[in-house]
Amino acid sequence: MITLIHKLFNMKFYFPMLLVALISYAAVAQKKELKSAQKLVDASLYKKALVALDEMQPLIENAEAKYISHYYYLYGISKQKSKDFDGAIVAFDKTNFIEESANLKKYSTLIRLNIPSLTNDLINEAVDLNSLQEYQAASKLLNMAYQIDPQNNTDYLYYAASSAVNAGDYDTSLNYYLLLEDLNYEGRKTIYYATEISSGEEIEVPDAATLAIYKKSKEFTNLREDLTPSRRPEIVKNIALIYVQKGDNDAAMKAVKDARILSPKDVGLILTEADLYNKIGDEVRFASLMEEAISQDPNNAVLYYNLGVVNGNKGNRDASISYYKKAIELDPAYEATYLNLASVILEGESDIVDQMNKLGNSAAENKKYDALKQKREALFLEAVPYLEKLISINPKNTDALTTLKNIFGTIGDTANFKKYRDMLDSL
Repeated sequence: MITLIHKLFNMKFYFPMLLVALISYAAVAQKKELKSAQKLVDASLYKKALVALDEMQPLIENAEAKYISHYYYLYGISKQKSKDFDGAIVAFDKTNFIEESANLKKYSTLIRLNIPSLTNDLINEAVDLNSLQEYQAASKLLNMAYQIDPQNNTDYLYYAASSAVNAGDYDTSLNYYLLLEDLNYEGRKTIYYATEISSGEEIEVPDAATLAIYKKSKEFTNLREDLTPSRRPEIVKNIALIYVQKGDNDAAMKAVKDARILSPKDVGLILTEADLYNKIGDEVRFASLMEEAISQDPNNAVLYYNLGVVNGNKGNRDASISYYKKAIELDPAYEATYLNLASVILEGESDIVDQMNKLGNSAAENKKYDALKQKREALFLEAVPYLEKLISINPKNTDALTTLKNIFGTIGDTANFKKYRDMLDSL
């Protein structure tokens, strides 16, 4: 009995010793596996490192915090370099959480030092995606670049908004632009310049430190620095345009008025505001803004074209014709102007026809009829040169061809009637 008790008593020491041995063995195994994974990462063999890390995950689950944080750090780096940026962010977040909970700093410090590298990888991939017109994916990566370092990476939120616009994701782009507005983001950069004495050419200098070196050199002169324009007016303008795109005219109107306070002479903003007034049927304010836009950009054919449209809609025939002719003078290749001008000219036909139909058969009325007929033909012939010019620009413009065919058919010019009929039939 004493012998049995003695044996049982001694066993109490064997179990703890066995447990310690197992824990020590597990720790050695964890350390060994992590060391192997670290070597793969150091050798830039990230795919192999991920395989090794996935295989050792069961081993690491109950490990000490220092091993778990090392594991997720390596996992994050491998994911980053394999372009799985979502996976990288998740792994880095786990590392930071584990080390914060355990009062450790080693790998969270390395993650912080890795931020420029992670940002660079995100931006390079976003540039590639944008070049492939995969704007949605590019926008997501650019926003991630902003999120990992909001204080220093606000530029990337601006680019994320732009890519979202290109993707047609107006809700996302609007959210980004509104955030930029709340942040009072300007996006201004200092650009450095120096003039080479040998060539007389002004070049852009990379940074202030290089400019300081050039100041001591005898090879450069006229060293200067300049600030790029603020991006804030553009951001507010884009907010307004997105609201227009979404059909929210009230929000768009407020945004565009805010934008015009910042950039009162921005022609794009003036046109945006004009378009809003046009949408709500305020043609008086629309025309006023178009005139204001012309004062800022007097050689813009599109502005005169738009005023031609507005005045045509209001029945101001002479003013409409005048604006269309000015648009053609500024841009002789602008197709839409020719067709609209011809249409406005031909609008006078219906009034002439009405007068002709009301006449009787007296000698005096027949004489008046002939005069109206000549006036009608003169109207047709006034429109012909503009339609023919349009055909010379675009021989497949069916509206112009059809109108010319009908004109010559009406005035009895058989040769030209057949000419334009055949051109239509050949299309």
